[in-house]
Amino acid sequence: MPVRLGRVFRRIKKRAQYGPRLAELRLTCRYCARSISCRNQRANLRQSPLDIKQLQYFVQVVESGSFTRAANVLGIAQPSLSRQVRLLEIELEEHLLYRTGRGIVPTEAGKCLVAHSKAILDRAEQARQDIQALKKALRGKVVVGLPPRLSHRLTPNLVRSFCEHFPDAALTVTEGLSASVTEWLREGRIDIGLMYDPLSVTDLDGEVIFQEELMLVACKPGLGEALPAVVRFNQLAAYPLVLPAVPNATRSIVHAASARCGVRLNVVAEVNAVQTLVALAMQNQGYAVLSYSAVAEHVRAGKLVVARITDPAMHIKLILCTGHRRPMTRLVRETLQLMRSLDIPHLLGTGQ
Repeated sequence: MPVRLGRVFRRIKKRAQYGPRLAELRLTCRYCARSISCRNQRANLRQSPLDIKQLQYFVQVVESGSFTRAANVLGIAQPSLSRQVRLLEIELEEHLLYRTGRGIVPTEAGKCLVAHSKAILDRAEQARQDIQALKKALRGKVVVGLPPRLSHRLTPNLVRSFCEHFPDAALTVTEGLSASVTEWLREGRIDIGLMYDPLSVTDLDGEVIFQEELMLVACKPGLGEALPAVVRFNQLAAYPLVLPAVPNATRSIVHAASARCGVRLNVVAEVNAVQTLVALAMQNQGYAVLSYSAVAEHVRAGKLVVARITDPAMHIKLILCTGHRRPMTRLVRETLQLMRSLDIPHLLGTGQ
């Protein structure tokens, strides 16, 4: 054993004098060849940067759940794809994937790498788009999330203005409650979100672009006939209310005000859809607390009446937000500016 080890290290020393890489040395000692080769291979790999193409391949494998499907999507041979992922594992000295009965699943290290890889790939795509935008018209796609009540009023004007300004780009509008839009921004599923008073936007970039007062709403004829023009907040306890459920923005504002004033509200029903709240109010099922824009058409038609709520007055804010999981491309920035220029009071029918 000592003799054989001595021969091995004399060969290593001799080869090293003439410059070949130590990792390429073909060692014959069955006890030390593998460990020496691996150590030196890792040492060489640590000096090389992460390959963005390998990161792209790895993310595609995770999203596809299969090397075969990923190879088809990427348009490369499966052995080549497997080799690139394996090289990435060797470079990071971690197992990134393992097989289950349902396909390929990332390890904990793999999940960490996927998150970082997506951010790197997004930044690379942003750089590519920004450079291309310098020499040609804006291209790409922007995904905007809107609450349903806003969507049917804002979308036609937004689409028309977007197509006029960016004829070579595409706009996708997705509808969801404010809580859903907030989560989509956090998950990187949309570029821009417009929502009512998100509960927490500390991890989002937001700005108030419009706000309106919350009113007490009732049917006429019916409950609204005895409704005064102004109702103090502590008087709301005498009214049977139909309100959205938490975490709806309107309910959260009303709940916070009742906690500050020490008023116990009489909530007879909880309904999240604004249209359903309006319908309940019109059928004399209770009094609703809504923004004027939600009932403006019915008020003008004489079917509903509203009363201002004071001491304190409550206002709901419309927030324009972006997240940090998707690249802030030039097209996104221009779309944000386009949305800021919309005549929100006119489109919502508030007349403010």
